Amino acid sequence: MTEVSIRTLDGASAQIGADTLAALQATLRGKVVLPGEDGYDQARTVWNATIDKRPALVVRCQGPADVIQAVRFAAERDLLVAVRAGGHNVAGKGVCDDGLLIDLSAMRSVRVDRAAKTAWVEPGVTLGDFDRETQAFALTTPVGINSTTGIAGLTLGGGFGWTTRKFGLTIDNLISADVVTADGDLVRASETENADLFWALRGGGGNFGVVTGFEFRLHAYGPEVLSGLIVHPFADAADVLARYRAFVAEAPDELTTWVVMRQAPPLPFLPAEWHGREVVILAACYAGDMADGEKVVAPLRRIGTPIVDVIGPHPFVGWQAAFDPLLTPGARNYWKSHDFKELTDEACAELVASAGRLPTPECEIFIAGLGGAMARVAPDATAYGGRAANFVLNVHTRWQDAADDERCIAWAREFFAATERFSLGTAYVNFLSEDDGGRLDDTYGPNFARLARIKAKYDPRNLFRVNQNIQPTATAQAAE
Repeated sequence: MTEVSIRTLDGASAQIGADTLAALQATLRGKVVLPGEDGYDQARTVWNATIDKRPALVVRCQGPADVIQAVRFAAERDLLVAVRAGGHNVAGKGVCDDGLLIDLSAMRSVRVDRAAKTAWVEPGVTLGDFDRETQAFALTTPVGINSTTGIAGLTLGGGFGWTTRKFGLTIDNLISADVVTADGDLVRASETENADLFWALRGGGGNFGVVTGFEFRLHAYGPEVLSGLIVHPFADAADVLARYRAFVAEAPDELTTWVVMRQAPPLPFLPAEWHGREVVILAACYAGDMADGEKVVAPLRRIGTPIVDVIGPHPFVGWQAAFDPLLTPGARNYWKSHDFKELTDEACAELVASAGRLPTPECEIFIAGLGGAMARVAPDATAYGGRAANFVLNVHTRWQDAADDERCIAWAREFFAATERFSLGTAYVNFLSEDDGGRLDDTYGPNFARLARIKAKYDPRNLFRVNQNIQPTATAQAAE
């Protein structure tokens, strides 16, 4: 190993000698990796190709002991730290320039307790890993909709998916977590141990430590479920949205229905003449008996004159990965997000107008219908700030060529601004882009001040700052 220059918390740099790096390596099961070495690019490369950051040093962890050593190494030297789990965060918060990257991606164990209906999950686990293990026992907990997403970032930001209306957010099913705090101690967080930290982890992101293990409550579900898509011509978008809005207002918790507006990809069940044309997609999943689900979705199927209806029985593991081909790594991505209490006529009109100006074939407007069980949890029961949102909008701007950056980002920002007056002001923190840090006060609402106090208790120097950062203010420290 050779000496490296690494960025410190105050923006200066420190020199780490070869002997010091060798001593660090001797404490690890994993590996210390420097630029140019095997595994470096794999560790620093994340899902969003607009992020191209180069840490000075990477610790590729194999277990909690490695995480403890890496955090202590950084804390003792005041080093800039980023923590990468799945690497799927659109803002690229899992990596930094010139600092220390703590890479958790190799920690991918899932242990299911079938009798207790619980799962112990390491932070490098993807949703695909999780689904395959839990669905082997016809069990699940609410997670996201892209199988390559990491469980860690998803959970710490709140987490929602196809079963959220029935079973709540991912964090509503979190029983406990093992956390390496900023001083390098491993602690357990639960309702009975470090309860303030447990509260903050459920929606507050990676601000409070490095989670090395999650314990989740599981629910009986699958392995085959009623799910699928109904695709409509974009010319019918206004009518489809209006009727969708009326339908979901009466839908039971078991049914989740989301809307996607985009150019139709070359899906095998779509007639070839529709490939590349703008469409409105209703995506549905039923968390209950399939015969009951068929009755519930019948009115949804009577909306308009669809191009195709492929709702039917599907393996849940397959349905969870159904959107993967549209979300492969390596593309350039920029997101903007709003929470809505309702979709008014005026809001729908703006949605349709903006969807008619998609800047590239891969861009989409995505509306997740929530409510149900997640809305019945008290707003201050967890850090998550969006309990009042019945709909979450993601303006998903996606393209391939860096020359299109300015045009695509401008479209997303214009759409965001045009729909802001209809929103609640909160937002799903996992959908925030790199330039959205100023929205955190509104995103967390009344919970923000408490989060700042807990941050000051567990990370007063703000070691964990490469995230949607909640700063430990002097006021917060005094209050604590």
